[in-house]
Amino acid sequence: MALIPGLSRRQFIQSIGAGLGTVGLMGMLAEQSAAASVAPAVHRVGPMFPPRAKHNIFLFLPGGPSQVDMFDPKPSLAKYAGQRPNSVNLRTERTTGGLYPSPFKFQKYGKNGVDVSELLPNLASIIDDICVVKSMYTFNPTHTPARALFHSGNIAATRPSMGSWISYGLGTENQNLPGFVVLGPGGGGGPGLRSGFLPARYQGTPIDDSQTRPQSMIRNLRNTQLDPAAQRRQLDLVQALNRGHERAFGRDEYLEGRIQAMETAYHMQFEAMDAFDVSSEPQAVREAYGSSPFANGCLLARRLVERGVRTVHVYYGPGQPWDDHSKINNNLRNRCPDMDKASAALITDLKQRGLLDETAVVWGGEFGRTPVSESGDGRDHNPYGFTMFMAGGGFKGGISYGQTDEFGFKAVENPVSIHDLHATLLYVLGIDHEKLTYRYAGRDFRLTDVYGQVMHDLLT
Repeated sequence: MALIPGLSRRQFIQSIGAGLGTVGLMGMLAEQSAAASVAPAVHRVGPMFPPRAKHNIFLFLPGGPSQVDMFDPKPSLAKYAGQRPNSVNLRTERTTGGLYPSPFKFQKYGKNGVDVSELLPNLASIIDDICVVKSMYTFNPTHTPARALFHSGNIAATRPSMGSWISYGLGTENQNLPGFVVLGPGGGGGPGLRSGFLPARYQGTPIDDSQTRPQSMIRNLRNTQLDPAAQRRQLDLVQALNRGHERAFGRDEYLEGRIQAMETAYHMQFEAMDAFDVSSEPQAVREAYGSSPFANGCLLARRLVERGVRTVHVYYGPGQPWDDHSKINNNLRNRCPDMDKASAALITDLKQRGLLDETAVVWGGEFGRTPVSESGDGRDHNPYGFTMFMAGGGFKGGISYGQTDEFGFKAVENPVSIHDLHATLLYVLGIDHEKLTYRYAGRDFRLTDVYGQVMHDLLT
C-alpha cells in the first residue's frame, strides 16, 4: 500500500532523496539556529490596549554612528579643539586624545529647526516626520555586550531579542510569512534575531538583502519535484511522524520549532516569491531607495510590513562598518549617502502608501562616538550620550529631544535609556512592557527586566 495516495513506497523514498522543497527551505532558514525557529508567531497575547502602530522596522547601524557628525553639533569642539577637559575623561575602550571638531556643516531644518548635518540631506528634507532623540545612553562601551543590551535589554547574548518579544506578544498578520524577519548582507543578525528562552518559533528569520531575487535569497524556495497537493500530503505525513514522536517521548521545544518551521516553509514558497522580489518594484521606486544591500533591505522592509510581517530588522553591514576608529571623516563621506538615501526613501514610501502611521521606524546603533579623537582622525565608542531617531507609529515628528553636554559626550537633559526605548516601542505597539512576560527558570522575565519607562514626551 502506498504511503501517500498516488505514490508508491519507492516514489516516496525517491522524492525525499530528490529533496523535499519545504524541508530544504526549512533547513536553510534554520541553519542560523539549532532551534529552527522560523515559523510565524502564534498570536500569544495581542495588544493590551489600542495600539498606535501595527508594525516595527528597526534600521540598525552596527559599530556606532557618530552623533557629533550627524545630529548633535557642538561648537565647543572647535573652540577647545585638541584640549582634554575633565568632563570628557569618561571610560572608553582605548586611549583617546583631545577634543576633535566635526568638519561637517550643520543647518536647522523643518518647522522646529532640528539640527542635521550636511551628510544627511535626504533625512533633513523629511525631518518633520522624524523624532530625533539626542540623549540616548547605555552603560557598556564594548560591541558584543552593548549590542546584546541594545537588542535584548541585557548584556547576556542569550536573552530574547526585542523582535522575538514583539513576535511573541503580537504574532503576525500573515501566516504565510514569518512574524520576525532580519535583513542583512549574507543574512546574519547575531543577538538581534535570537529567541533565547522564548519558544523557538519566535526567532528571527535571516534573509540576505544583498540579493534582489528570492531564488537567490532563499535556497530551495520551490519544490520542482512535487506539486503543492503532493507536497501537502507528504508534509502531513512527516508532521504526523513528528507528532507521534512527541506523544511517545513528551513535548520537545526544539522539535516543536522544527514542526513550525516546516509549516512556514511550505507556505512561504507560495508568498515569498512575491514578497522578497524587489526586482518587481517600478524602476523609479528602486532608484529612490538606491542599489546597495541596505537599500534593498529598506525596500524589502516596506514590502514585508505591507504584507503583514510584524517586525523587521535591517542591518547596515556586513560586519560593523560604523566603527570608525580612524579616518572617520572620509568614511562618513563615503558611507552616509546610501544610508541617508535609503532611510529617507523608506519613511517617504511608507508615508505615501498610508503605512507610516501604523509602522514605528527606529534608527540607530549600539552606541555613538566620542567627541575626542582616537588615532588622530577617528573616534572611539561612546555609550554615555548618543543619538537615535524614530518615525511614524505614534512618535512626534519634527522634534529634537534631550541634550548631551557641551562637548557631546554624556546625556545630561532628558536622558533616555535603552530600556526606556524598549518600553516606549512596546507601548506604541499596544503592549505594557511590565505585563509582557515569559516564565523561565522559576522567574517571570520581560524585555525591560526591572527597568524602563514609557517616554510619553516622544509620542503624539
